[in-house]
Amino acid sequence: MGKTEKLVAKAGNHPGGLSFGEFKTLLARCQWIFDHQTGSHEIWYSPGRRRLSIQPTANGKAKSYQVKQFLKIRDEEESNGN
Repeated sequence: MGKTEKLVAKAGNHPGGLSFGEFKTLLARCQWIFDHQTGSHEIWYSPGRRRLSIQPTANGKAKSYQVKQFLKIRDEEESNGN
């Protein structure tokens, strides 16, 4: 299992357990594109051009609901062939 697959598995098994850095690495490895940042919010676009706004929690973790949104979009796009 490669690094990307390990991060996807970690995100799926424990969405609140990813550090914000791991989440950004996962987005980049899955071909998501960082667009811009406004304050603490980073805007990323999926390969199918779906938008996702992310920001870290106070303790530097990824927000679990945002990880779940990413996984949902990723699954939808993979099933549609994007």
